[in-house]
Amino acid sequence: MQKIVNNGRKVKLVDTTLRDGEQTAGVVFANQEKLRIARLLDDIGVDQIEAGIPVMGGDEAEAVKEIAQMGLKASIMAWNRAVIRDIEASLACGVDAVAVSISASDIHIEHKLQTTRQDVLRRMTAACAFAKEHGVYVSVNAEDGSRADMDFLLEFARLAKEAGADRLRFCDTVGALDPFATHDKVKKLIEHTGLEIEMHTHNDFGMAVANALAGVRAGATYVGVTVNGLGERAGNAALEEVVMALKYTMGIDLGYRTELFRECSEYVARASARELPVWKAVVGTNMFAHESGIHADGALKNPLTYEIFDPAEVGLERQIVIGKHSGTRAIINKFLEYGIQLNDEEANALLARVRALAVEMKRALFDKELVYVYEDFQRERTRDIG
Repeated sequence: MQKIVNNGRKVKLVDTTLRDGEQTAGVVFANQEKLRIARLLDDIGVDQIEAGIPVMGGDEAEAVKEIAQMGLKASIMAWNRAVIRDIEASLACGVDAVAVSISASDIHIEHKLQTTRQDVLRRMTAACAFAKEHGVYVSVNAEDGSRADMDFLLEFARLAKEAGADRLRFCDTVGALDPFATHDKVKKLIEHTGLEIEMHTHNDFGMAVANALAGVRAGATYVGVTVNGLGERAGNAALEEVVMALKYTMGIDLGYRTELFRECSEYVARASARELPVWKAVVGTNMFAHESGIHADGALKNPLTYEIFDPAEVGLERQIVIGKHSGTRAIINKFLEYGIQLNDEEANALLARVRALAVEMKRALFDKELVYVYEDFQRERTRDIG
């Protein structure tokens, strides 16, 4: 499951679209959609897929079982409370990894679990030990770990390790952290326990990806993600954003088939009935759409002036949009696509018409509309000459 990346760091992604992503309010995946999403994630190269919660039974358990039997390259993980019967249900599905989750913050322990710190530690270690006895990979999840007392979190992690945990999932359950605090907490966890750490970050303040990267910089070796950033409330760290940010801001190339990102994002958007915004980072159609005259001119001369990576790398294409903010170079290049070569005078005349029509229509113009503008211009010019 490990990948040696180009700067020597080992980073693996755990995709939880099928578990945490489906916990988005109002989202339900059909079982066949779950299988298709799992296949897409595996084709991309995701290291581990968190497939669901088997103890729910019914369709949920059936989907997890089918995914575990698909022969995917990815490790298949099931999510569990720190309860033995949950883990038994996961083992019955044939998964090779389990997540054992329990709250670590006092606010959760007191108000949600209505128990004590010692009881949390007892439940966690018993469940972890039971899972390890059955030969599966174990991630112990410190739910709301970002708001836990640090000394207690260190004890939680130390006992998890002693019980056989393979890694600790550090959960910023309500997205309460900033990247600086995240870095410090994760670094301290690693220094004091030696456990591998998974970042599980939520986007309540819009910092899920930034916090995930901060954790990696501090030494975390796993990152939990979802396609399109699906997840409860404001969502999770987005798979496509984490992968491309690791590559281009930290020099960590996971070797994924990123050209499949747009296809995967579109499919998950349809299956979840959640729109894929045109302005969505990495995979939105506006990522490589240029209208401003200065930007379009720069992108036409050298795409790197206004594009951080090639659109084909994530399954998109560059677009030069013609509208109110366009310049003459964009007009000239656009009409070359139609086999029409404009001189500067013609381009300036057409640009004035294009801008006026774009203001009237309150949008950029379609190709057919541009052709009509050109035809009207030609007719008027012929009439004036005649």
